[in-house]
Amino acid sequence: QVQLVESGGGSVQAGGSLRLSCAASGSILSIRTMGWYRQAPGKQRELVATISSSRSTNYADSVKGRFTISRDNAKNTLYLQMSSLKPEDTAVYYCNADVLSTSYFTYNHWGQGTQVTVSS
Repeated sequence: QVQLVESGGGSVQAGGSLRLSCAASGSILSIRTMGWYRQAPGKQRELVATISSSRSTNYADSVKGRFTISRDNAKNTLYLQMSSLKPEDTAVYYCNADVLSTSYFTYNHWGQGTQVTVSS
């Protein structure tokens, strides 16, 4: 089994910063693409940013220049540094990962989510 556990969410004023972390654990051989998604109340879950195993990154237009995704492969941990936060960034942020397990199958996993609230 594989678990993704997010941390680092919280409440911040507009213009502030937060850093999210996502630690993967369990029967892991390697982790391929990892990403952050978010879901605001009444809206569909949307992609925020992804990072490949070779650290190639992709960002939603709404967060480009403000958010930075990174990963530590040795620690199986994903990060999202969020700066210049806006009220519209308020959402539950989810970690996602494609994990090659010790059974040699690749499965897609989601974390439980962490709340980010930005006040104006």
